[in-house]
Amino acid sequence: MSSSAAKHDVFQAIADPTRRQLLRLLAEQEMSVTVISGHFPMSRTAVSKHLRVLSEAGLVKEQKVGRETRYRTQPEPLTEIRDWLSYYERFWENKLQALKRFVEEEHAQDGPPAKPRLVE
Repeated sequence: MSSSAAKHDVFQAIADPTRRQLLRLLAEQEMSVTVISGHFPMSRTAVSKHLRVLSEAGLVKEQKVGRETRYRTQPEPLTEIRDWLSYYERFWENKLQALKRFVEEEHAQDGPPAKPRLVE
């Protein structure tokens, strides 16, 4: 198997909730695996595997600082997801408009709200 076949795409990378948490965490600041691992109830090896998937998708950048490797979010590949979702946004907008029309029609059929009565 070639190394290019083993790489992950952006959609595969963000499919896992732990990797989405990693991206959110690394968006705040650059961190080492040791520091990152402190935020998760899993081994450092497991965190490293998640980071590798994110790295292969281009979502995380590694940088050697002395003896440790630090990671930070590389958000540019997320534009692929934004572009994909924007295509479907028109469907959501249509559904919201239909819901608005439905609610307005139901409200018009019910007439104006009744005035509260005072009970003596």
